[in-house]
Amino acid sequence: MQLIITGIAASILYAAATALQLRLALSGKASGDSGALSVKLLGLLAVVCHGLTNYQDFVKADGIDLGVYPMLSLMALSIAAIVLLSSLRRPVDNLFIVIFPVALITVLLEVALQGDYTPARDMTRGILSHIALSIAAYSLLTIAAVQALLLSFGDNRLRHHQVAILRSMPPLETMEQLMFEMLWIGLIFLTLSIGSGFIYLEDISGPGLIHHTVITTAAWIVFAILLWGRQQLGWRGAIASCWVLAGFLLLALGYFGSKIVLEMVLHRA
Repeated sequence: MQLIITGIAASILYAAATALQLRLALSGKASGDSGALSVKLLGLLAVVCHGLTNYQDFVKADGIDLGVYPMLSLMALSIAAIVLLSSLRRPVDNLFIVIFPVALITVLLEVALQGDYTPARDMTRGILSHIALSIAAYSLLTIAAVQALLLSFGDNRLRHHQVAILRSMPPLETMEQLMFEMLWIGLIFLTLSIGSGFIYLEDISGPGLIHHTVITTAAWIVFAILLWGRQQLGWRGAIASCWVLAGFLLLALGYFGSKIVLEMVLHRA
């Protein structure tokens, strides 16, 4: 019952924060006014309620639930928290319009649906550190992908001389800089995640793990090539955004694609 209460509270708070941020974006209000502070407060309360909901579903009496819905929710929670913290020093407030609704959906899925995953018992610190590194990497690279989408949208509006909506967005150069910052940090965490997987996972040839490892490594290569192209060839704009989105799609396919097939199609934990 408490799971449902905190989940509904998180959903309502996320919806309110999204609506307020959308209104601020359309009106072109500055990120430092009282409305923006209200968005951050609503977002903070939503993240707290989301965290309580996820903890109740993630940590169970018979083990840790690493199923699709708890992990989706945990990933969205991590992303929302990172963006919220980043907004205190960076102009990323408009990311709330994308991030908060996604978090809202994952909370509702977590509360309403149950997967077929059998909670894992006696997880070692090594495995837990691998999971934590993976969540950090996926969260940062997801934020970079959202930045890439906004950058592509802004570039398209600029090419068509439709600059009115750009007034409510940070300068394209700033957005691009933030995207590459997230990419660098995300790739570091992804490297540590892949390395820890080889060290702590006993058998990477198990169901879904080999596919996950191969596709995740392919995503790492895509991101690494992009960062090399940025440094050596000056890649930016649409080219950079396409590479970011390609790497993100591989990353999402590598993890959640495997889990969805195993749990929902093959009904295997």
